[in-house]
Amino acid sequence: MAETAYLFVLPDPQICLGAPVVAVGELECMETPAVLAWLHAHDVTAGSDLLRVLPQEADGSIPEGAERLPVPLSAEEADRVRGACAPRSTAEVEAELRAFRHTNDDRERMVSQALARGVPAHRIAQLTGLDPAEVAQIAGA
Repeated sequence: MAETAYLFVLPDPQICLGAPVVAVGELECMETPAVLAWLHAHDVTAGSDLLRVLPQEADGSIPEGAERLPVPLSAEEADRVRGACAPRSTAEVEAELRAFRHTNDDRERMVSQALARGVPAHRIAQLTGLDPAEVAQIAGA
């Protein structure tokens, strides 16, 4: 497992934060005894709309008092969590950047558009497989 995310229970159904776990797809950690016990202890099911997930870098936005549990994720699972939690425009750009791994067409345009939409350079490098120095060079152009 490469990264950490947080499962949490929304204290108020009116809050729109994170992604419902069911929207992210299958996460290996959901079948572990620790997660199953945590779900049981908080009287919530894996399919509940109140059960949400956020990537580690967004844990500061979890409401105070919300029950939370750090869980390990693979790199692919972490990408799915980030995509499900990202604003639609960012999620669309990230999907395009992932697809870029399989082509080399119009690299500068793709990177420039992603930067303009607010995707950080380090994230572009992760998604595309480009060297971070190459992304920085395109960003400075």
